[in-house]
Amino acid sequence: MLLYAHHDVQPPGPADLWQSPPFEPTERNGRLFGRGTADDKAGIAVHTAALQAWEGKPPLDVAVFIEGEEETGSTHLPEFLSTYRDLLQADTIVIADGSNWNIGQPTLTTSLRGIVDCVVEVRTLDHAVHSGKYGGPVPDALTALCRLIATMHDPTGNVTVSGLRTGPLNAVSIDESHLRQVVGLRPGVQFLGEGSLSHRIWARPAIAVLGIDAPAVADAAHKLVPWARASISVRIAPGDDAQRAFLALDQHLRSHAPWGAEVTVTLDHQGEPYRIDASGAAFEAFRRSCADTWNCAPVERGSGGSLPLVAALAEAYPDMALLLTGVDDPESKAHSENESVHLGELQKCCVNEAILLGYLAAELQ
Repeated sequence: MLLYAHHDVQPPGPADLWQSPPFEPTERNGRLFGRGTADDKAGIAVHTAALQAWEGKPPLDVAVFIEGEEETGSTHLPEFLSTYRDLLQADTIVIADGSNWNIGQPTLTTSLRGIVDCVVEVRTLDHAVHSGKYGGPVPDALTALCRLIATMHDPTGNVTVSGLRTGPLNAVSIDESHLRQVVGLRPGVQFLGEGSLSHRIWARPAIAVLGIDAPAVADAAHKLVPWARASISVRIAPGDDAQRAFLALDQHLRSHAPWGAEVTVTLDHQGEPYRIDASGAAFEAFRRSCADTWNCAPVERGSGGSLPLVAALAEAYPDMALLLTGVDDPESKAHSENESVHLGELQKCCVNEAILLGYLAAELQ
């Protein structure tokens, strides 16, 4: 079997928003704080502990694959799989980079959204000009960019890019008040879109603006900005295709250019969505190990996140069972400031994977 996790992390963000230094692991109230504690150095810890529990002699052949490019889209993964195909061949892979439903409620992830990241640049002028002399009839690029971005959602917040597909409903429901608390949604702010929250997060497209290049407020001058650009991230539903989704996004942005502004769209990176058939011996072994560890069955749900690794592995090894597990919980704040992992749950995840190795060995004999 193959054990996967990744060691690379997201940038820490503003230091003053951390209660303790992001790269100095700090324990508080039963949680370990620091960048990467949950996503995904906890996954490495789980694999290491599971092998140690068997004193380095697990009951079946094990390969460990620790990646350093997951947070940037696993750019070189296809080449890596091609070069080291035989070393990574396995009946089952445990990908310890998912999220658990809650503390005490393990999760088996059964679908992932894909991702399409691009940069859109809007230009209205050859150079900046005096905003007093020419403001009014002459459009500035930043206002044009804002209007263009606004076309990607309707007033309710549904994505309006034609051609992006929607996946099937999931039987698991998400409590609205709990989600508000977890994400820190301000009291008067509404959720985007319509339909069940689980469908919106796991099986429908989502579009976010990750950043904008434009003059900073502190450096603002009375001039019309000639160009501006934004980083746009689209999560695409299971069953969609990343290249086709990018072409749909490109068409939308170009066709909605306000006031005839010049629009350039450049693909940054992409990853395919994926749906997992959670049937078979490997999945039953995981359900048994969860019953032993937590005294309950795992929650089987989708994920709004993206793991390009999964679709790439499924293409390279179509018969490999893909077990998506994790240590992250709703309080972990992965990718945000004050990321943490619950130490009690981390310990249970370590125990659970050690038990899983035993059950898998029995199933595969």
